Amino acid sequence: MQKRKLGKSGLEVSAVGLGCMGMTYGYGPASDKQAMISLIRSAVERGVTFFDTAESYGPFNNEELVGEALLPIRDQVTIATKFGFQINPDGSRGPRGLDSRPEHIKEVAEASLKRLKIDVIDLFYQHRVDPNVPIEEVADAVRDLIDEGKVRHFGLSEASATTIRRAHAIQPVTAVQSEYSLWTRDPEAEVLPTLEELGIGFVPWSPLGQGFLTGKIDATTSFNSSDMRNTFPRFSPEAREANSALVDLLGSIAKRKEATPAQIAIAWLLAQKPWIVPIPGTTKLHRLEENIRAAAVELTLGDLHEIETAASQISVQGARLPEHILKLTDH
Repeated sequence: MQKRKLGKSGLEVSAVGLGCMGMTYGYGPASDKQAMISLIRSAVERGVTFFDTAESYGPFNNEELVGEALLPIRDQVTIATKFGFQINPDGSRGPRGLDSRPEHIKEVAEASLKRLKIDVIDLFYQHRVDPNVPIEEVADAVRDLIDEGKVRHFGLSEASATTIRRAHAIQPVTAVQSEYSLWTRDPEAEVLPTLEELGIGFVPWSPLGQGFLTGKIDATTSFNSSDMRNTFPRFSPEAREANSALVDLLGSIAKRKEATPAQIAIAWLLAQKPWIVPIPGTTKLHRLEENIRAAAVELTLGDLHEIETAASQISVQGARLPEHILKLTDH
């Protein structure tokens, strides 16, 4: 597996990471714990060194899973987790919703360290920007944790260019994580140019469009009742039907490249900038191997131009997230 550096931070990770959320939360019932531990360790054996989790995934049990899986090989990997939500002991969201008060950030760090069974969090993201707490206070709190040796790197998720600049001025930001793929290109206008200017890495979540860009989902696909995609406007049957043109495009390129649509979608992201590290998630070993092999797929300038030209003719239907979640995105 090739390695990449997240901006100028010096943090080097595998070119493709592993998003662990779906193993316990979000896309239906939690998968078997031992099977997921085995999958995570299989990823390390295949060269993956970058693992993404959060206290809110589950909540809590995703960090516990990742911590147990990586404990024997801790020195070989980079573990990223997140703070920023108010979560009650029973797992329900608190009345504040978002909570990035400095004292809360420090409480979350201590709890995450215990669940992950580690002495230091490699990359600590603010999960969503809290409009009630100045980003300077957030950055200052994380700087304290870095000074104390409990955190190595500071990250932001779904943050605007303005917020990134303000945070970076207080404590250098190593990476920004936001949704980015061929069907969600919002970061291109302002965020990516800002990251390039400041030397910050970018970590696209849902690089496969919550699975849609793999070509395995169509208008007739039904999801488990606990699958969050049931509430996503972009996953209505009508939107899926309309958006199939994007999958057809990936399929045509994939056929020529002797690859899969998923591999082309990931390879396209990798080709955008050398400091971009996507984190596709999966619960299946064959999908993990497929995603990893995407790092070896080379798209020529001609391929990229063809994809860009064709994609520009396709209007993606449906909002990427439900309105109540979109409201949490920093603007």
